[in-house]
Amino acid sequence: MAEVVCVGESMAVFVPAEPGPAHEVRTWKRTTGGAESNVACHLAALGVPSAWVSAVGSDSFGRAVLTEIAAAGVDVASVRQDRHRPTGLYVKESAAGGSPVRYYRTGSAASGMSPDVLAGLDLTGVRLVHCSGITAALSDGCRDLVRALLAAPREGRRVSFDVNWRPALWAGRDRSVLAELAGLADIVLVGDDEAEIVWGTGDPARLRRLLPGPDTLVVKHGERGATLLERGRPPVFEPALCVDVVEPVGAGDAFAAGFLAATLRGAAPATRLRAGHLQAAATLLTHDDVGEPLPPDLVRTLLGADPREWTAIRLTGEGVVRT
Repeated sequence: MAEVVCVGESMAVFVPAEPGPAHEVRTWKRTTGGAESNVACHLAALGVPSAWVSAVGSDSFGRAVLTEIAAAGVDVASVRQDRHRPTGLYVKESAAGGSPVRYYRTGSAASGMSPDVLAGLDLTGVRLVHCSGITAALSDGCRDLVRALLAAPREGRRVSFDVNWRPALWAGRDRSVLAELAGLADIVLVGDDEAEIVWGTGDPARLRRLLPGPDTLVVKHGERGATLLERGRPPVFEPALCVDVVEPVGAGDAFAAGFLAATLRGAAPATRLRAGHLQAAATLLTHDDVGEPLPPDLVRTLLGADPREWTAIRLTGEGVVRT
């Protein structure tokens, strides 16, 4: 049975299968991407039984998305197949400094979701439900779905909310709803750059005052590291690992999964942040939205490294370099 249920959109993704600018590329690789399904796939790879709840079109792309996510070990039994709306897709160029993305999701099956997705959803034994601001921005129905998830009785489980700011999706929409949704969550993850845009500050202490509701607030500072603020505990900052970045897309979802998996294990605050950094590093080393986890022995070694050793490590495509 799933310990974590991730609710949100996923799409077919096309990435270049050969080098060169996108307008010259003739061969493309089809894969799958979506914040919540990415988190579910990472969690499954980390040994946390996970399920993904969403809607896809009753089309070839929808079947491909279901097949790929199921192959990653994620339970997809609660995903609806919509016979009237298509599966969304996006096209991604790959670059270490940032990957331009073109979305084709208007009128997609996922955008047609509403709180009725939760009808009959069995959350028995589930310890955590995960969702994001991306889904909330897709449509009024999707916003209401995320609100219903966050407002539902907990019954012993927690709900995590990754802000995942996407300005194009929020154009013409009331972004103040993000504060409402974040305030209803038990665990909130947000980048300081996102928070600066949405709430006018990326400073962890100021964000904590703006978001007093969640028990746990994680503020990510990009390549610098992340800060964890939890009720009743002093703030904890943990620097990120140095990584030879291949492509940054998907690293935030990877961090969320690593952090949440360690949180479910009851790990210490700094260890939970390191677990997030390590999972993000694995994705930064690939062109894929979901990279293979680092070798378990290496993860154990790095989780237990002293602060000086941790900051002296650089991860490359060939392995670990100690500076």
